[in-house]
Amino acid sequence: MSDSPVASIFLSPQWQEVWWENFRDGREMVSFSVPSGDGGVEALASLSRLDNAIGFVGAPDTFDYNDFLVRPGFEEAFYGTLLDVLECWEWDDVRLDSLIEDSPTLVHLPDMARNRGYSVEVEYEDVTSGVDLPSDWEQYLGLLTKKNRHELRRKLRRLDSQTEWRWYCLTSPGEVMESFDSFLSLMRVSRTDKEEYMTPERERFFRALTRRMAELDRVRLFYMEIDGAHAAASLCFDYGGARLLYNSGYDPDLSYYSVGLLLHAMCVRDAIEQGLGYFDFLRGPEPYKAHLGGRQKSLYRVVVKRN
Repeated sequence: MSDSPVASIFLSPQWQEVWWENFRDGREMVSFSVPSGDGGVEALASLSRLDNAIGFVGAPDTFDYNDFLVRPGFEEAFYGTLLDVLECWEWDDVRLDSLIEDSPTLVHLPDMARNRGYSVEVEYEDVTSGVDLPSDWEQYLGLLTKKNRHELRRKLRRLDSQTEWRWYCLTSPGEVMESFDSFLSLMRVSRTDKEEYMTPERERFFRALTRRMAELDRVRLFYMEIDGAHAAASLCFDYGGARLLYNSGYDPDLSYYSVGLLLHAMCVRDAIEQGLGYFDFLRGPEPYKAHLGGRQKSLYRVVVKRN
């Protein structure tokens, strides 16, 4: 289903399997697919039910995007089939989180569901940011505003002149997992909300997910070292010609050097050198994303209720 306009690593079977193994919590899997005439698949709907509520497999705290995978041109037929299927199930509401603003689900489902007598609400959820990558670093710098370009260069010069530093990227499962405690530690100390976020349940998910993605050669775990010690870390995934910055952390004692932002910039630079076409900063309105050229899009949820 790579030809779906909303295909992403979050909708890959491996990501969803790891989430299900860690967070199913009494949910019932009610997924279905729509076969095509040539033996393939026209659409995939990864859904689960908890009590009388139906939603996507996954949740916004671990999935930046979610959606149905539908081949172009099959949208109206699929959403009609979805509503037919829902009529056969017991439910009070269907909650579809983390839909990107140009999702076919937002285009087709609300009106089709209302025409069948359902109540539908489309709610703003969050923002996401990303930047199209040019062919080299200097062209990328040219995409930034004059102020942001000047600040990035100034901060790099300061780091060069005042410290012994380096950055590097780990990709093999063994190296990634051997260093993962350091990543989690930097993530926790960098912000109070990240420390609160990283519950034992989410830590188990992060470890299992990172191991699984590393086995598929999708993990790019970046570190910055200053004077031989870890100063910042960025956990990225490469998928579908894009690099996704999933989470990160840094030593707050080194915040004077803007180590978090500069390591993100090195992640972007490496993505350009690897020939990737897009850098996705993912969910959240953090200012550094705009400073590095990110353009915002909105995320929405659709809630369908029986009248």
